[in-house]
Amino acid sequence: MGDDGVASAGWVSLERVLSGTVQRTGAVAAGVYLLSPDEPVLALTTVCGLPAKTLAPWWRVAVSAAGPLSEAVREDRLVWVGRQEDMARLYPNAAAGLPYQFALAFAPLNGTRRWGALALVWSDSHPPSLTRRERGHVLSSANRITRVLDGAPAVWSVPEEPRAVPLRRSGPDPTQTGLAADDLLQRLPVGALGFDLQGRITYLNDAAARMLGRSADSLLGTLPWQAVPWLDAPVHEDHYRAAVFGRESVAYTAPGPSDRWFDIRLYPGDSGISAFISPSLRERTPDAPPPRVTPAPYTPPRGAGTGRIHQLMHLAAALSQTVTVADVIDAVADQILPAFGAQGMVVSAADAGRLRIIGHRGYDPRTIARLDGLPLNTDITPVGRVLDSGVPAFYAAPAEMTVAHPQAPALSGKQAWAFLPLLVSDRRVGCCILSYDRPRRFGAGDRAVLVSLAGLIAQAMDRALLYDAKHDLAHGLQQALLPVALPPVPGLDVTARYLPATHGIDIGGDFYDLIRLGDASAAAVIGDVQGHNIKAAALMGQVRTAVHATAGAAPGDVLARTNRVLTDLETELFVSCVYLHIDLAERRLHLASAGHPPPLLHRTGPAPHTVALEVEPGPLLGIQPCTAADYPVTTTDLPPGSLLALYTDGLVETPDTDLTHSIAALTRRLTQDAGRPLDELAEHLLHHHAALRHTRTDDTALLLLRSR
Repeated sequence: MGDDGVASAGWVSLERVLSGTVQRTGAVAAGVYLLSPDEPVLALTTVCGLPAKTLAPWWRVAVSAAGPLSEAVREDRLVWVGRQEDMARLYPNAAAGLPYQFALAFAPLNGTRRWGALALVWSDSHPPSLTRRERGHVLSSANRITRVLDGAPAVWSVPEEPRAVPLRRSGPDPTQTGLAADDLLQRLPVGALGFDLQGRITYLNDAAARMLGRSADSLLGTLPWQAVPWLDAPVHEDHYRAAVFGRESVAYTAPGPSDRWFDIRLYPGDSGISAFISPSLRERTPDAPPPRVTPAPYTPPRGAGTGRIHQLMHLAAALSQTVTVADVIDAVADQILPAFGAQGMVVSAADAGRLRIIGHRGYDPRTIARLDGLPLNTDITPVGRVLDSGVPAFYAAPAEMTVAHPQAPALSGKQAWAFLPLLVSDRRVGCCILSYDRPRRFGAGDRAVLVSLAGLIAQAMDRALLYDAKHDLAHGLQQALLPVALPPVPGLDVTARYLPATHGIDIGGDFYDLIRLGDASAAAVIGDVQGHNIKAAALMGQVRTAVHATAGAAPGDVLARTNRVLTDLETELFVSCVYLHIDLAERRLHLASAGHPPPLLHRTGPAPHTVALEVEPGPLLGIQPCTAADYPVTTTDLPPGSLLALYTDGLVETPDTDLTHSIAALTRRLTQDAGRPLDELAEHLLHHHAALRHTRTDDTALLLLRSR
């Protein structure tokens, strides 16, 4: 998106405040991330103190990503990372792409709306923690930026690339000192160069021009690794990035033309980099060991820019966290598309001789509908040929595509394409298509990086397809074993919910049931089989069958007989369970527990209250021989209008919280909301608990019963 709708005065104000923020906080760089209005992505809109190009992998960051920036926005709090070690420990995905020593802070920008976040960078010399004064400066700077965003005269939009903000500092008039400085540097026998924060050459003396083999006029304003052939090696850009990010001097020795070697020293500052280059004093011979180099965080191989290498490391870390196919698609769309400047993505797989689209982004649904299900040998798109051959295909403009596939450009409306086969050990997992809204030339480096990226996607997709198949099998088994509908019982209103664990956890064995015993009696049961796999789901079905077979007997006998069944099966899994016999005629409740969390009973009346029923628990089912297992029965009143809540531990377990405290919190919540309709109450209890946790690590079953 362009910034046509944004008043220039608003951008000027934002840039002025951002430059002042760097000076006020003592940081070396700052940036503003704004939430995209079209998708849950944070886009870097303005940067001060760092080259915008070095941040290309982080121009767009998904709000859901596992990193300090996204966390600051999601949790509306200041996030501080004082050391690279902390980054690697807390946010390994982010650390993989930023292997430099520096400190970071991210402050949310919340005003009339949730705008995004302020990002600040300090050098490695900063202490590992923020002082109270520094924290105040960071938060006040975030408030200043928020006020600018709130008060802009027009609607803010996200630019395609970050706007670079010059760092404005007071100082002497450069025209008064420029001639003297130039005269001084020209007298030096070593090459002297000045770079701005974007990496462009702003000054070089005659000695530097001679060593680089180019005239000063042809070098000024250029990036050295693009203007000088022998500097086009990742080692130079990588050391430059290390100096910029860490604000520490870097010295290294590198080969030049004609077997000459040069000593290069970089000295970073707030306004750019000063560099000195001189012939190495050490003579190089074929047998001589390589010169010693000041350690850089990472030295990539030749053939790809260091930024691309770090980008691949960052994306590999993100893909390693994916579990399902949907996770892989989201990771590609949220992180890989913006990193490579693509606007569209389609992931296809071969299925019974046809192309099945398993994920897409940036395409009209009608276009996807036309592409989905095409035969593998279709000439409408190159996907089938790429899948069959395993060879990637690149089309820089519609004219190139039209030669072999004349219908493709008009069908998608795109202007450039990269068709990347997803191969795992010569197996065709699928094909990933990246597309662009404008023509794009794919150089050798781009193609190499994209092919490497396809290998990462293929590995992640292969794992995800296997996981989804296993998950669907177990989930289908469990759903088939759970009751399709609960039987009607006169005088009793019931509702139930079941939620599987989130991604990364297999299907579990939580179960519930309601058994009608007569016109005025029923049995309710809820339980949890140990484990999260197909065995747990299968055992759950056997436990339900055993309970059904003995329902109507005393609760203790039901659990004892069920325990006998599990003992005979010689299973290694254990089961927690609570069984209730509900006598609506006598208004009595008889229950027994096999190590399960206690049911909650809400009583109405002048003083409505909820209690956790005190049940003397017996052993878990399957843990003791049938002759030793004893399940005491507890009896309590069940007044009209009473509400019973039976649940599994997935509803009450919260990290770093005692289980009894969580049950007490659920008791209070039930007291507060017991008057809601049962279906509404069930949804409310589930959503309230989900809000307290980032992810569910266990299945959750809930059974609510209200006597009329």
